[in-house]
Amino acid sequence: VQLRRLGGGLVQAGGSLRLSCAASGGTFSMYTMGWFRQAPGKEREFVAFVAAITWSGASTYYTDSVKGRFTISRDNAKNTVYLQMNSLKPEDTASYYCAAVWQNSQSWKDLRVGRTYDYWGQGTQVTVSS
Repeated sequence: VQLRRLGGGLVQAGGSLRLSCAASGGTFSMYTMGWFRQAPGKEREFVAFVAAITWSGASTYYTDSVKGRFTISRDNAKNTVYLQMNSLKPEDTASYYCAAVWQNSQSWKDLRVGRTYDYWGQGTQVTVSS
């Protein structure tokens, strides 16, 4: 599976951005898709995931710091996962990565961990100015 990210950029605090990640080379609907981010000098952290359509009805899960501001969604017809980011804060500044793992009854706890994922896209920089 190859993941190609789109989007990112510079935005003022309070603004919005949408990240996209297009997948190819696999049965997209069978993969749980995640977004992670890494700020300079910090460890990579989980942002959100959307489950495979065949498991838990494409349920979503978010880290607490983005709940109510970010929305993850998937379009299986377009093999694309999105991360809509609203009310952005300077602390959201980071490189954002999409990731994929074949749905295999992983626990929701496991799906919040980067090593669970087998495929990664290149990072895209999001910078939020104050």
